[in-house]
Amino acid sequence: MNVRRRLARSRINTAGTAALAATALAIGTLSGCSSDSNAAEGEGEGGKLDVVASFYPLQFLAEQIGGDHVSVTSLTEPGQEPHDLEISAQQTAKLQEADAILYLKGLQPSVDEAVGQSEVKTKVDAATLTKLEDLGTEDSHGHGEGEEHAGEEEHAGEEEHAGEEGEHALDPHVWLDPVKYAEIAEGVGKALEKQDPDNAADYKKNTADLVKKLDGLNTEYENGLKNTKTKVFFTNHAAFGYLAQRYGLTMEAISGLEPDSEPSAARVKELQEEAKADGVTTVFYETLVSDKTAKTLASDAGLKTDVLDPLEGITDKSKGDDYFQVMQANLTALEKALGQK
Repeated sequence: MNVRRRLARSRINTAGTAALAATALAIGTLSGCSSDSNAAEGEGEGGKLDVVASFYPLQFLAEQIGGDHVSVTSLTEPGQEPHDLEISAQQTAKLQEADAILYLKGLQPSVDEAVGQSEVKTKVDAATLTKLEDLGTEDSHGHGEGEEHAGEEEHAGEEEHAGEEGEHALDPHVWLDPVKYAEIAEGVGKALEKQDPDNAADYKKNTADLVKKLDGLNTEYENGLKNTKTKVFFTNHAAFGYLAQRYGLTMEAISGLEPDSEPSAARVKELQEEAKADGVTTVFYETLVSDKTAKTLASDAGLKTDVLDPLEGITDKSKGDDYFQVMQANLTALEKALGQK
């Protein structure tokens, strides 16, 4: 798989990958989801374990596995772009009161800092439950909009520049790969069983059910994307590297991890040429940020636009009410754009 992308600004902190999986398995408690995602309000009710999740994919995971035994709140409000989250004083206080914290180190710097300062013993970095990878993404922080690198798009060039910066960018968007998401689910399930042995049977069953559904989703993606006219797709957010790698696709990210930044004229011209060469029909954008970038490119290149949701949050604009429904919508969009045979 070849993932070609350029980053305007990386928000990825690679420190999270150094944690041991054994630490994650020492988690004390995780919890199901509260309908109120404001983590500043309240503790677990009715004797339920109280877990604070950093953003939606981890909130959903805890909800599915914890079931009725837990109560989850999220630091990221519905509709809020998680990369841009700044922790409030109330949320910092909530982190001190939680039974457990579930986060993904490197995705949200302000969360990483607040978690590091929290005295809660059960801090679970989801990145330790699966393997984060360097998918050819350079850490170009400090290069402004990065237009000077518009012509350096090849994978090898990106790796060379990353080496010069002294730090490779490990992609945190593991939840968009159903297989990796299932690995995280299994680790969380084992941790819950250990922390709350009285309800271990329920956690084990919930985990098994969730992993089975994720296995089924993986099979659907494999079958749906196996035979397509093209394997290349354009997106304004470099969030789909693991998905592309898993299913033999090539992601062309317009603006890297800064989804609302505008591409340079050189980048637009390059993508126009690639669209013709690779049979690309569609430029994807997402629900939590402006579609201006995607529409600019699509207009200049004579392409269509559609939504490919990175599932960083669920709102009334989402094409589904939960992880599975949105992932199904993403599959349908990819099948259409790539030309399923």
